[in-house]
Amino acid sequence: MAFQLSPGVLVREQDASGVVPGVGTTTGGFVGNFQWGPARELVSISNENELVERFGKPAAATNVDFLTAASFLAYGSSLLVAREVGNSARNSCDSGTAILVRNQDEYEAASATPGTFLAKYPGTLGNSLKVAIADLGNYTSSSVASVAITAAGSSYETAPDVTFSAPTSGSTAQGTATIDGSGTVTGVTITFPGVGYTSAPTVTFSSGGGTGATATAALTTAAADFEYKSSFDFIPTTTVWATQQGISLDEIHIVVIDEDGEISGTAGTILERFAGLSKAPGARTDDGESNFYKDVLNNQSKYIFFSGHVSTQSGSIGQDWGTAVSTVLAATPKSYKILTAADTDEFSLVGGVNDNPTDGNLQSSYDFFANDEETDVSLLIAGAHSATVGDYIIDSVADVRKDCLVFISPQKDSVVNNSGDEVTDIEAELSSYTRSSYATMDSGWKYMYDRYNDVYAWVPCNADTAGCCVNTDLTADPWFSPAGVNRGAIKNAVKLAFNPKKADRDTLYSAGVNPIVQSAAQGVILFGDKTLLARSSAFNRINVRRLFIVIEKAIATAAKFQLFEFNDAFTRAQFRSLVEPFLRDVQGRRGVYDFRVVCDESNNTGQVIDANEFRADIFIKPAKSINFITLTFVATRTGISFEELGV
Repeated sequence: MAFQLSPGVLVREQDASGVVPGVGTTTGGFVGNFQWGPARELVSISNENELVERFGKPAAATNVDFLTAASFLAYGSSLLVAREVGNSARNSCDSGTAILVRNQDEYEAASATPGTFLAKYPGTLGNSLKVAIADLGNYTSSSVASVAITAAGSSYETAPDVTFSAPTSGSTAQGTATIDGSGTVTGVTITFPGVGYTSAPTVTFSSGGGTGATATAALTTAAADFEYKSSFDFIPTTTVWATQQGISLDEIHIVVIDEDGEISGTAGTILERFAGLSKAPGARTDDGESNFYKDVLNNQSKYIFFSGHVSTQSGSIGQDWGTAVSTVLAATPKSYKILTAADTDEFSLVGGVNDNPTDGNLQSSYDFFANDEETDVSLLIAGAHSATVGDYIIDSVADVRKDCLVFISPQKDSVVNNSGDEVTDIEAELSSYTRSSYATMDSGWKYMYDRYNDVYAWVPCNADTAGCCVNTDLTADPWFSPAGVNRGAIKNAVKLAFNPKKADRDTLYSAGVNPIVQSAAQGVILFGDKTLLARSSAFNRINVRRLFIVIEKAIATAAKFQLFEFNDAFTRAQFRSLVEPFLRDVQGRRGVYDFRVVCDESNNTGQVIDANEFRADIFIKPAKSINFITLTFVATRTGISFEELGV
């Protein structure tokens, strides 16, 4: 509080309304092999349609990861997804040697990229892309295509000037004449075909010292119109911004097409269109956003990156695309080159390659989840990945963060077409995993329908086990068990590869594996709630581990507001007033049986205070889920009273 040097009233306020905040408990994380989309980059997905939009429909040969992600999303939560590809994957391009560019960051870091346009993501799906581009020169057939000399004239000392009549509306054609050694006109080269002609313009010759030369112009045919002209409602000429700068002919239209139909399902489908872009660096829209076609494609297109400016237009006057405005202003004419009939205006992309990710590739993307300050995730899904990857997620991610659970299923070979040996092989797999309370393993692979390829596929159930936790959070609280008929129903399962019987369940559950069972009455159910912790502890149950994750995460977040405050009785009382109401609320919602918060001079001694530390001890009696039910039925004689039996 500032000292007052003269009489007056100083008003100040102090905020004592802080509470322990709620924390997210349903967000999942998964790394998979997908057909399309950014690789080695986290993308938040909220439903299956969005999964298709960002990562493409699955191929029948590689649909397991897609169906795993879709299985989790069916339970109604968001999923942070990273695509991974092998090091031999390549992005399609229209020319040159294809390279691997996983995402926008790698594109911006690349020293060079091939061709004119580059598929935004690696994979063969990019080979279906085509880019078409139009400006004033190739947009419409109302331009001069050729000039025929009808009379050569005579006595020309220099090439005469060529003048075309102007169209009713549009731009006038331009050209240059050539003469031979005898002083006659031999031809006219069109330097600018003009636009807007409804009939062929007249051609006149002047100067040069000679007379008598005449010529007839011919217009382009309708077949020469820009193929995708119907997708736009105006001719690309000069943008408003360019006019204000004093330059011209900068405007272009761009279309991205699914040439082979691999993306949309119909060949020739227009995927994207960009109208009224500019060839000029620094060009702006009316809203102040960049309108330079390189920037627009890189920032807005879902399918292509800019890779290089369209090659110098043959026979066209003006400056190359991408030339600085200052250079254009210093030139004559003050314009950009336009496309002519000799120029390429359609670019088909080729060279894209798929490559399945290695364990090392997958681990690289799972590393995104390792930092709890950068990524908020609660449920990590191992999918169908190898035990090496699964253990990496446990050991290098979950055990480091200590605020999320890893969900693992057996390897496919252990349960699919392995009748009689499932339990033995699953138990053998357990030695591959760190026995942590931050991981849980189920027993199942389910048979589910892939509607994109009209086939059925075997998919691991770990995404469904995580989904049961989501369902538990939505219908109850994280500290309730996700297992059983109330909250443990597995969705979209036609059948199980392995349906463990009672003896199998006894063996698996004793080892720490949660059985998934199928019955005629209840369907497919998660029938266990153990973590992979090997020793006897309250933390060998999913509900207890998730209870402590929620409590620790929420209270730790609230505790950050005590940093850099004084360690005195006021601060300690303030901390207790934050934590105790929160824990009472958890207790009222059946999460704990009892609790105690100790934060006073008993644990904040002089030595602790002098070390600039602050300590709080929070004692919790966690609620326990029922795993075993004993029902005793006693038959008695009709004439006996229950009191005689001591009931």
